[in-house]
Amino acid sequence: MSADSLPAFPLRPARVHEVCGAGARGFAAIAAAPMTRVLWLREAWLRETLNPVGLSAFLDPARLLVAQAADQSDLLAVAEEALRDGAVPLVVLEISAALDLREGRRLQLAAKAGGATGLCLIPEGMGSNAAETRWQAMPIHDARGCDDSTLMRWDLIKNKSGTLGAWHVRWSTEARRLDLVSPAGE
Repeated sequence: MSADSLPAFPLRPARVHEVCGAGARGFAAIAAAPMTRVLWLREAWLRETLNPVGLSAFLDPARLLVAQAADQSDLLAVAEEALRDGAVPLVVLEISAALDLREGRRLQLAAKAGGATGLCLIPEGMGSNAAETRWQAMPIHDARGCDDSTLMRWDLIKNKSGTLGAWHVRWSTEARRLDLVSPAGE
């Protein structure tokens, strides 16, 4: 089944969205797949690194620019400028602390001005009221006995312009598309 019936995805352009959960980076990679260029912003103190080659199942690593900022304040300043400029259609921000309403609103205004899409990877429970949508992405075990790291459950837990819901999705590397999957037993 195609993901064409998945509401609020692909993410609405000129807006900032949020995703949390263990599958948040996978969600961001899938959101980045159709984009011509992606800016992925991280705080420099984070221990893990992002390997662009590891995202090659979703997008050409040459289309990905990874940048590090000293702290969240610098990260938000860079994100705001990138969103306002609009030269990069998707800006992904890995944030470590909750955004206040002012910070979230500034990002929304910048995204609207530049026509770019922002996606904040947030810790659980730290969403901004300014976000257009908030998703929770979790990997799920395939009950048929074949584990597939791309099988996920996406819960739309906030949506300013529509309904909420939950879907099982799988990225098809061969077809380079997102497929909806019926939960086990349905």
